[in-house]
Amino acid sequence: MMLAEIRAVITGGVSGLGFATARHIVAQGGKVVLLDINDAKAPEALQTLGAGNAAYFKTDVSDEAEVAAQIRHAAAFLGGLNAAINCAGILGAGRVLGREASMPLAQFSLTVKVNLIGSFNVAKAAAELMQHNTSGADGERGVIINTASIAAFDGQIGQAAYAASKGGVVGMTLPMARELARFGIRVMTIAPGIFWTPMVDGMPASAQESLAASIPFPARLGLPEEFAATAGFILQNRYLNGETIRLDGATRLAPK
Repeated sequence: MMLAEIRAVITGGVSGLGFATARHIVAQGGKVVLLDINDAKAPEALQTLGAGNAAYFKTDVSDEAEVAAQIRHAAAFLGGLNAAINCAGILGAGRVLGREASMPLAQFSLTVKVNLIGSFNVAKAAAELMQHNTSGADGERGVIINTASIAAFDGQIGQAAYAASKGGVVGMTLPMARELARFGIRVMTIAPGIFWTPMVDGMPASAQESLAASIPFPARLGLPEEFAATAGFILQNRYLNGETIRLDGATRLAPK
């Protein structure tokens, strides 16, 4: 479908990859609802996107009932729903056996709850509405885009929880795409490498340079706009389905 036709919910939408994707869609005439928990950044995000183009609904993606309710509200604001883009996530960094103690199970569980279960919650609630859409070209009714990470494939020491959660996102992409095919709903995943995000912005310049030097080509960090452009391409290309796209400049993470 054309980006001007997109009516999307975007989790983690007030900053980073999610906000860049929202800007990309709105710039092409689409409308978005940002699902996030960052009340502080929401007003600035909405001002940038423009009145009438976007709304912000505070949403904990790990809360099944809250997600379902907010997606229904989002569809009402948008006048329909044909895209869901999952960008919300946490790092959950920590070693299984740390210097002081082993990783608390609660830390591992929280990472999986936000990154994997949160993505599933949003995809499920969005698909429930999308299945009733009027079908377009090729019978398409909607698109779900998840965000994984190259850590799903090359997880480093200290990323057991994060890699497990993102590996789960990769793992559910194909079976979900196969199941939802009968409704005309596509499911895709983007696995970004090392990107400019609010977390990276806070690092010392030396650390940023070190990260950039580890990327084969181009030897720099990925731009949120490049992630957004990839999401936009997926939304428009109906033959992309059931696959994970690595967006990483040929990066392969070292063990540590």
